[in-house]
Amino acid sequence: MVVASSNPIESEKLELPVIDLSGSREKVAELIVKACQEYGFFKVINHGVSEDVIRKMEEESFNFFAKPASEKKRAGPAKPLGYGCKNIGFNGDMGEVEYLLFNTKPLSISQMSETISNDPTKFSSAVNGYIEAVTNLACEVLDLMAEGLWVHDTSVFSSLITHLDSDSFFRLNHYPPPLLLLDTTHSSSSSSTSASSSPSPSFQIHHQPNPNYIGFGEHSDPQILTILRSNDVGGLQIRLADGLWVPVPPDPTSFCVNVGDLLQVMTNGRFVSVRHRAITNSVKPRMSMAYFGGPPLHGLITCLPEVVTPETPSLYRPFTWGEYKETAYTLRLGDTRLNLFKASPDLDPPHPHNS
Repeated sequence: MVVASSNPIESEKLELPVIDLSGSREKVAELIVKACQEYGFFKVINHGVSEDVIRKMEEESFNFFAKPASEKKRAGPAKPLGYGCKNIGFNGDMGEVEYLLFNTKPLSISQMSETISNDPTKFSSAVNGYIEAVTNLACEVLDLMAEGLWVHDTSVFSSLITHLDSDSFFRLNHYPPPLLLLDTTHSSSSSSTSASSSPSPSFQIHHQPNPNYIGFGEHSDPQILTILRSNDVGGLQIRLADGLWVPVPPDPTSFCVNVGDLLQVMTNGRFVSVRHRAITNSVKPRMSMAYFGGPPLHGLITCLPEVVTPETPSLYRPFTWGEYKETAYTLRLGDTRLNLFKASPDLDPPHPHNS
């Protein structure tokens, strides 16, 4: 099992900014920019994603992860798309997690659904409906960011993820209690264990694992923006500028939004792609659904002219998403990728103001 590092953990939960998207557009844009500069994370409410769309996606997700291991393995191994268990990426990273990773293209989802669900049409419909809704939410948030930065072309961010060749992804993460995952992955013939229920009382008494097992290790998201939703089980932590890990309270009524590496580059370090991780719960399974908005592979990523001045020169050299992605695939999960794309080794982005 993968155990969390000895870095100090702040016991007090972090209250991320909660931004009501139904408020005054100018004020909302201002609040989003502030949150991106100070935390790189924030929550949104009145987000426009219907409860029905969320419910259908959660239902299909729980149904899949409740299957016996032998059936789930039909959808894998992840290369990188498909079903994966414990292995994260290609370079030896491990975690107490099982997952499904999709490209957001409808044809790809339809093809993958054949090995995932007994009702592929229903499953792909739920996935496509959810992706459409959170993509719209991501575009709205990105346009508000651009407005808050006083960028001339307010679609400069969102146009990258709505491009026909957008390289966006959707990931379903299931974090069972670690010993339960160990049991189900080694016994493909065992009866299915409901992903939405807790282990039996006897299991809880005799098999309480350490709550600091790593579900998904420390990392930043390489894309532009992540839209995350989870059930009511905690586990998400973000790392503050002073090195403390702070738990983020679960809130199934909102979406978490976090800045990706590419957005940090495009805003010349004003927005911070903060490092985060997921810790497993001792007895309750956690489910998260993450949309990663990415540009086309040929999309050129460069600092916007509005955020470059003689006093704040470009921190990063121009590069394509394909180049950045290829580099990311050669590194471990926790490696710092952005340092390899600095315009000069002497230039450093500002630290988030969250210490």
